Amino acid sequence: MSAKIYYDADADLSLLKGKKIVFLGFGNQGSAQAQNLRDSGIPNDVILIANQQDSYAEAAKAKGFVVEHDFEKAAEVADVLFLLIPDQVQPRVFNEKFAPKLKPNAVIVIASGYNVFYKLLNFAPTQDLVMVAPRMIGSSVRSLYEKGKGFPCFVSVEQDGTGNGLPIALALSRAIGATKAGAIASSAREETAMDLFAEQALWPNIIMLFREAFSVLKEAGCSDEALCYEMWMSKEPAEIFERAAEDGFIAQLKHHSTVSQYGQLSGALALDGVAARAHFKDILYNQVLNGAFCKKFSLIEADLEKDGQENPLNELYRRTEETELAQAEKRVKARLGGLV
Repeated sequence: MSAKIYYDADADLSLLKGKKIVFLGFGNQGSAQAQNLRDSGIPNDVILIANQQDSYAEAAKAKGFVVEHDFEKAAEVADVLFLLIPDQVQPRVFNEKFAPKLKPNAVIVIASGYNVFYKLLNFAPTQDLVMVAPRMIGSSVRSLYEKGKGFPCFVSVEQDGTGNGLPIALALSRAIGATKAGAIASSAREETAMDLFAEQALWPNIIMLFREAFSVLKEAGCSDEALCYEMWMSKEPAEIFERAAEDGFIAQLKHHSTVSQYGQLSGALALDGVAARAHFKDILYNQVLNGAFCKKFSLIEADLEKDGQENPLNELYRRTEETELAQAEKRVKARLGGLV
């Protein structure tokens, strides 16, 4: 099934005329999108950055934006609100500071489907809730815009309170530069499923494969230095993924040696993937889509602000850094610091 793709011709920037646009947060995405919006012709005086007093607020001021530290005041004037603070703090900040003060017909813009899919945000039925989600880090959202290029982006209408949700979502997508390459019709469910699946299934397995491959080759007599550079520190994996993005996941193999091409293709086809598929489906349906992970994560959210080993994330880093791969990397970096 193919998704609909929206381009510049599908979006009308005039729909944003006269609207007060508030960015909650001025991190990587907030900074990039606010600047792109301004460079698309949205007057600076209708853009407001809602941010606590910190280095991000100072960065916003340095770039010429007006900053409001009082979130309730920012909420009262917002016709459009970009929610661009971390997922784990969005419900508390939005529900307590913004939701009670927002206009009945305000447009709420999310860049991550997490809190909407899991129903953690409180918004009025008369409001528009749209997703404009660049599939690119903030610095690239900005640099590609400056080069006159587009970037991949998901767009959706999660609640059409005013009946004008899609046109507004497309106008905002165009204003940040997304429709130049094409904004892909999606949903909060789809974005959340793919995002969390990658984080909890795909990449953990890649980390595990590198860890176990390292151990097997170490047992076979390979040195720490040779292994670290061969497996990742040479940046060859990064180049492979870059080629995959440009040429195609399989077509990029043609840039490898014939021995490499034969080994990778024959080896991949020989793996049936049954166990991996079952594992992936278990995570998708019994951890992501059913909300089990969300419930588990909500129990430790407060602890993530603690210091030391009381922070569960710090404890995970500690355990992971004890692995043979991590220890070897540390030794190699200490010996060859000038090369890495």
